[in-house]
Amino acid sequence: MADNVTSLFRSTAAHSPSMAALTRESDGAGPVDFCIPCNPYFPTPAMFEELAARLRDIITYYPSSADTITAELCSLLRLPPQCVAMGNGSTELITWIDHLLVRESLAVPVPTFGRWTDQPMETGKRVDMFPLQESSGFALDLAQYAEFIRARGTRVAVVCNPNNPDGGFLHKHAVVQFMDAMADLDLVVIDESFLEFADAENEPSVVQEAMLRPNVIVLRSLGKNFGLHGIRFGYLVANPALAGRVRSMLPKWNLNSFAEYVVFMLKEHGAEYAQSLHQVRRDRMDMSGQLSSLPGLTVYPSQGNFLFVRLPVGAEGTVVRDRLLTEHRILVRECGNKIGSSSRFLRLVVRPQVDVRRLVSGLEQVLYGTSRRGAAVPEQATGTGYSSGTAAVDRLVSETNGAGTRGLAQAAGAGMPLPAAASAPAVGAGGGMPVPAAAGLPQPEARPVVREAPRPQPVPQPAPQPVPQPAPQPVPQSVPQPVPQPVPQQLPPPVPFPEPAGQPAPAAPPLAPAAAAFPTPAPLSAPMPAPAPMQAPVPMQAPAPMQAPLPPSGPTPPGVPARGGLTAAQVRGTDGLSMAPATGWPGAQSWPEAAGMGRTG
Repeated sequence: MADNVTSLFRSTAAHSPSMAALTRESDGAGPVDFCIPCNPYFPTPAMFEELAARLRDIITYYPSSADTITAELCSLLRLPPQCVAMGNGSTELITWIDHLLVRESLAVPVPTFGRWTDQPMETGKRVDMFPLQESSGFALDLAQYAEFIRARGTRVAVVCNPNNPDGGFLHKHAVVQFMDAMADLDLVVIDESFLEFADAENEPSVVQEAMLRPNVIVLRSLGKNFGLHGIRFGYLVANPALAGRVRSMLPKWNLNSFAEYVVFMLKEHGAEYAQSLHQVRRDRMDMSGQLSSLPGLTVYPSQGNFLFVRLPVGAEGTVVRDRLLTEHRILVRECGNKIGSSSRFLRLVVRPQVDVRRLVSGLEQVLYGTSRRGAAVPEQATGTGYSSGTAAVDRLVSETNGAGTRGLAQAAGAGMPLPAAASAPAVGAGGGMPVPAAAGLPQPEARPVVREAPRPQPVPQPAPQPVPQPAPQPVPQSVPQPVPQPVPQQLPPPVPFPEPAGQPAPAAPPLAPAAAAFPTPAPLSAPMPAPAPMQAPVPMQAPAPMQAPLPPSGPTPPGVPARGGLTAAQVRGTDGLSMAPATGWPGAQSWPEAAGMGRTG
């Protein structure tokens, strides 16, 4: 039976098997779930009892139209209904965004939620993946990301805040600045699916700013926040034209009766919802501390309701996942099939302390050998190297007929070969920095280079004998050689990708900028490969035009509409001096506004 359960993971391409499938293959009881990022404290038991009492009516009759359900949600969140589109889960909205608004290319930092990379590739779009570096804790540098977008000529940019799976957080002012810098793009998407769990800032959401801009969409989730993934409902916020375009394509009954009933229940349970978010944040801090105490386990800072952890060297994530499930009935998310990640990383959902203690105990037994099957991590003296990113790379190669990221670029007509996994050793030639273990490119490619080093070393052993005889010969040879040889040898370097200005080619890999991880040739240096001395001034001038368009118009002044956008007063339907009243929402003062939506103070 254990083999049947673990085999379900082999047949799942981009995610873990469903809880229903795992339950069917076991003895009828599901495992402790550290995989699905749901709020474990909401709905309350009383709310579940109310839903159960109405189950017959809920599943028997048609729901109301999506407009009716959307209007109720907007009265709760104080958002204009014309700026909102509700979908059958955020995945449905991502699908429509791709079909309607993404014309040719999309940029997204990786690792991230898989649909942001998979959905556009499925419809033939070019996906420019900006790798988040393990050496910097997977933090997203928006300035480098903007340079990457300009260099690639990408037309749509995605930012997930907090990011999934690492929980990285961006402050509101930085996100708004990025939105304004990308005002000339076709679209900027800010995915705030997990923002309700963040506590690093009082008002982190940019929904109010998105409604005033012509090319910004904010995506938000309800299933994750309310602990109801199975109901499948989420929403997007944008200016009326963008939101209306998506809303017009949605089926009339794309929301089910469960979603309708929950939305109409929420106004009576604002206090319980606020308490659930507070408890998740406390549990996140406690869980992070307990996991950090495990030897060799790295826990990255997170503002989501999950933690991204790196297993000790030598531990294979799939083995740890399977043994936790079969020996301890604990389900975790192994991230080897996420592009930009590897099977050495797990995403662990924040859960109550009693469940966390069970998880820590299981990890201790699996990793350090206190169980009958021994340890998954080898002894320090005999530790074996870890093969990173195999699943992610295999998946990428299979989707590109073996061409990898290089094939993606060429298939899209980009005219610039991106480094495939095998090109990592050629870093010293000025081709950027290799993606670290977390970025999903296999590190074992570097080992053959080390193993081949001893082979040329025995060759010089017979060489010392002829060395004293031609001692005078190297002197005359060294004089004429510099003249003919350096000229042809300096011609190839322009063919590899030149480093950005101020970045020397032999920079150490872990210190190189994240934007160079997927190196892209600057448009000015590509047409001038012949003159070697011209390479120096070209990169020095490259940053100027790349940075110049970042703030084309600067932040929009208060009360002035952005290009094609509306003023706050126009969106809210007021005179601009007062907030629109919250109607149809009794007890408005009790409903939490963790994302700062519609606050009056």
